[in-house]
Amino acid sequence: MHPLIGAMNEQANNQYTRRLSRRTFTLCALNSTQQLSMPKPKKNPLDALELKPGQSIELLKALHIVTREGGINQDSRRKLKQVYHLTHFIDPLIEEVRKANDGQLYLVDHGAGKSYLGFILYDLYIKQNPEGAVVAGVETRQELVDKSNTLARQLGFGQGMKFINLPVAQATEHPDLPRQVDIVTALHACNTATDDAISFGLKKQAKFMALVPCCQAEVATHLRKNKASQLGKTSLVEMWRHPLHTREFGSQLTNVLRCLQLEAHGYQVTVTELVGWEHSMKNELIIAKKHQHSNPKAAQRLLDMLSELGLGGDEGLLQRFHVPQL
Repeated sequence: MHPLIGAMNEQANNQYTRRLSRRTFTLCALNSTQQLSMPKPKKNPLDALELKPGQSIELLKALHIVTREGGINQDSRRKLKQVYHLTHFIDPLIEEVRKANDGQLYLVDHGAGKSYLGFILYDLYIKQNPEGAVVAGVETRQELVDKSNTLARQLGFGQGMKFINLPVAQATEHPDLPRQVDIVTALHACNTATDDAISFGLKKQAKFMALVPCCQAEVATHLRKNKASQLGKTSLVEMWRHPLHTREFGSQLTNVLRCLQLEAHGYQVTVTELVGWEHSMKNELIIAKKHQHSNPKAAQRLLDMLSELGLGGDEGLLQRFHVPQL
């Protein structure tokens, strides 16, 4: 082949290759632009709820935790997170009771409010096998009791859920509740309502109690009242001499006394955090399991502590934190 013809063929081939490369680049660029301009699929807001297998989204909507569109605000997310964490601790208690009782279970939730805890417990762990199981909510506000009973019927939970309008302190003698129950719960039952729930559990011989106390003010009131008389007797009074410390120390002392009371009545007690402090400052979870008749050492420690803090002569507190006779 003549050298000139070979050069012309090579030049033509190079030009064709460059045109093909430009066309390929243009097509790739167009495809990339189209991909970038395509709207991204919307995220499903329910994904953030971490729904459990078989969980009813309609229940969460009915409880106004989730909107009709499936959205959830930060406050509801915090509440749901707390309830989820508490159900995580209660689930093995339910399982243990039903296994030991041939499937039977009676759980009483004190200070039920809108009954988030009771409904979610029933939805997650009982509705698949409801025979022999009852979740009862005790609440002082009649309108909330009526709404909860209506919702239970609407969801098909009416056979195993009921709600009673009465103060926690009166629940022990109420004819609609049995002589003995298996589990007592109280999520953020305010001030002495937690103590009433403990007293209920003791009288009903509950096998387990799961308590998240709230707003403990009674002991702080007694500390404040006796502060002046204790100033010259013990340096421990410095722990509650300032008003802010009185409130904080009183709250801490209340839960310590509750734990000792439960131990005195024969319960094994575990204290832990419910959720991170960023979700709630009322974050202490007390779980008690009945394992012996009584514990005289724990009872004596409770009485000694009250005496050392100048509260031993207070009949109100002695009755509140009653222990078996030594």
